[in-house]
Amino acid sequence: MWQLKKAFFRAYQSVFKIAMFAFDWSEPETLEGPGAIRKLPEFIKSKGVNKVLVVTDKGLMGIHLLDSLFEEMTKAGVEYVVYDGTEPNPSIENIEDARQLYVDNNCEGLIAFGGGSPMDCAKAAGARVSNPRIPVRKMRGVLKLVHKLPPLFAVPTTAGTGSEVTLAAVVSDRKTHEKNAINDPRLRPKYAVLDPELTTGLPPHITSTTGMDALTHAVEAYIGRSNVKSTEMYAEKATKMIFESLETAYTDGKNVEARETMLKASYYAGMAFTRAYVGYVHAIAHNLGGFYGIPHGLANAVILPYVLEYYGETAHARLAKLAVIAGVKTDGTDKEKAEAFIEAIKQMNKNMNIQDKFDCIKEEDIPTIVKRALKEGNPLYPVPKIMDAADCEAVIRRLMK
Repeated sequence: MWQLKKAFFRAYQSVFKIAMFAFDWSEPETLEGPGAIRKLPEFIKSKGVNKVLVVTDKGLMGIHLLDSLFEEMTKAGVEYVVYDGTEPNPSIENIEDARQLYVDNNCEGLIAFGGGSPMDCAKAAGARVSNPRIPVRKMRGVLKLVHKLPPLFAVPTTAGTGSEVTLAAVVSDRKTHEKNAINDPRLRPKYAVLDPELTTGLPPHITSTTGMDALTHAVEAYIGRSNVKSTEMYAEKATKMIFESLETAYTDGKNVEARETMLKASYYAGMAFTRAYVGYVHAIAHNLGGFYGIPHGLANAVILPYVLEYYGETAHARLAKLAVIAGVKTDGTDKEKAEAFIEAIKQMNKNMNIQDKFDCIKEEDIPTIVKRALKEGNPLYPVPKIMDAADCEAVIRRLMK
C-alpha cells in the first residue's frame, strides 16, 4: 500500500510540474537600490492607482520606518489607509480586518510593507477582496482562487521570505492552531521594491534567521524534483550570495552592500521555490510555528540540517553542487561534499547564535504535528525522498532537547 501511495505522490508531482509551464513566471517589475522606497508613490500613480491600503505591523510603525513612504505619497497625491494589526503569524482575523478596511475606504491597490507576515496578510486580504465568496479556510491548498488580486506592491524589510515574488501566503488558524498555506500564481505580486536601507536596522537575530529562511528556500527548491533551468540558476545564485554575505550582514548590520546582496539573494531564492516548491523543512516548520509560535525563519534554520541528513544519498549529488558553488568544498566524493555542506549550515547557525534544538515540543503533540506536516508535504512537495509517519516522527524527535 505504501509503495502505491509513493507512486501516486510522484505521479501527482510530475503532473504538477508540467502544469506549471502554463503560468507566467516572469520576474516582477522592480524598483531597486538605496532609497528606492521614495520612488514608489510616483510608480504607483503610473499604474493608475490613486488610493492604497498599506498593510504592515505595529513594530514597523513604531520605529517610523514608513515615514519616508508616507511623505512621498502625500507629495504624489496618492491617498492611503494603514492596517498595522498584522501579527507575527497573520491570522484569519487579521486578513478579514484588512479586507474590511480596504473595502470600506474604496482602495484600488495594496502595499505590503514588512517581513513575511505583512506580505502574507496583504496577499490573503487581496485574495479576499477579489474573491469575496471564498473564505480563507477554503483557499487553503493549491489553485483555489478564481480572480486575480488588486494591484499589489511588495516592499520587503527583511531578507528572507522572498514573499515579494512568491505564489504563497501562510495564514494561522487560531481555532485549530494550524498554519494554512495558500498557493496560487494569482498571489504573486506584480511589483516589488528592493531597498536595502529598509533592512539596515534589523536586529542581528532577525537578520540571521530570515537569512537562513532564504537559504532554506534555495536549498529545498534545488534538491527537489521539480526544478527547471531557471529555478536552478536562481537557487545557485541565492546560495552563493547567502554564504558570501549573511554573516557580514549579521555582524555589521549597517553594511549596505551586504544588506543589498542579501535582499537580492532572498529575491532569487523566492523565484526558485515559488515554482520548484519546498519540502519537509517547511512542512515541519509551519506546524511547529502553528503549535508553539516559533518564528518561521528560526524554525527553518534549526530544522534544515536535520532534514537534509534524513534525505541522505538521495540529495548528495545536488548538495555536492551547492557545496562547490558556495565554496564549502570543491573536491572529494558527492557524499563528502554534501556532508560538508550540511556541516557548513550547522556552523553558520552556530556562528550566528542560532540554537540547534527546541525545548517547547510536547510529547503529546507529536502525532498531530506529524499528521499535519505530512498532509502539507504529501503529495505536493517534490522532495528527494518521501517521508512516512515514522520518518517524520524521527526527525521531530531529533529536534527535541
